[in-house]
Amino acid sequence: MTALPGAPCEPPLIAIVGPTASGKTAVALALSARINGELVSADAVAVYRGMDIGTAKPTQSEQSRARFHLIDVADPDEDFTVADFEARANADIADIRRRGRTPILVGGTGLYVRSVTSRLAVPPVPPQPELRKALWERVERDGARELHAELTAVDPTSASKILPGDAKRIIRALEVFEVTGRPLSTFHTAEGVHGIPRENTLILGLHVERPELYRRIERRVDIMMEDGLLDEVRGLRAAGYGTELKSQQSLGYRQLSTYLSGAGTLEEAVVATKRDTRRFAKRQISWFNGDPRLRWIDGEPELVAQAIVGRVERLANERADTLIPGP
Repeated sequence: MTALPGAPCEPPLIAIVGPTASGKTAVALALSARINGELVSADAVAVYRGMDIGTAKPTQSEQSRARFHLIDVADPDEDFTVADFEARANADIADIRRRGRTPILVGGTGLYVRSVTSRLAVPPVPPQPELRKALWERVERDGARELHAELTAVDPTSASKILPGDAKRIIRALEVFEVTGRPLSTFHTAEGVHGIPRENTLILGLHVERPELYRRIERRVDIMMEDGLLDEVRGLRAAGYGTELKSQQSLGYRQLSTYLSGAGTLEEAVVATKRDTRRFAKRQISWFNGDPRLRWIDGEPELVAQAIVGRVERLANERADTLIPGP
């Protein structure tokens, strides 16, 4: 792409988001080849080393086509937080831009995406291992709904936005309240949970019709099993990474670890993984639908990439019209 005369030279941040199995990596790779881009992963599980199959990390072939950032940057027993991601992603994006390349944020972890496409007020609360362990034990014993009821009592605003079965987010909200004495919702910016939008940012969601998306999810899980996901989970357990860790509560890892602990059959674990992944995809779609800046786009990766190039060029023109003084 050729810079417009007098236009701001800083490349835009392009975010390609959407539910799991929607084809984000394929589109991002096709786009990076057209606009001299580098990819910044916004996947809360792909940050962990040794968790490759269940996260559908970019293959070595894909990594040879473009530079990827923020994959394999933490061990599975590290509690990699939104604040950690925000700091590292912003540093990577700034470096990519300094080198005259275009940063492409790609992933489905909504809060990660929002943390770098908006300015958020992230609670200054580091992970509390003992508290989390105790809360996870309660979830396993009594279910997440009991904790959700407790959250409703102390932070009804957050509770109204978190599904009763979303144990991970419920525990984080209770953790913030326990440490600060303030509801998590009070840390949101005056502009709401979306924060203050960052300039020169384009956010596009990949739309896939629900039946096709579910078919892709089921096929993806089957491929993961064929590729050795069970052995990957077995190896993580042998390395001492227990189910109490946030990383091991991820889709596929949690269900297969339950099977390896002697509960249920392997077939039941696979069925549960597919079911929970479909539910997760629905939550992702709902999350991204809540961002008024996002525009959904569909089609084959190469065609979508070309359409995004057109949108980027229009964004550059709009910025030039706004920022360049008239004659």
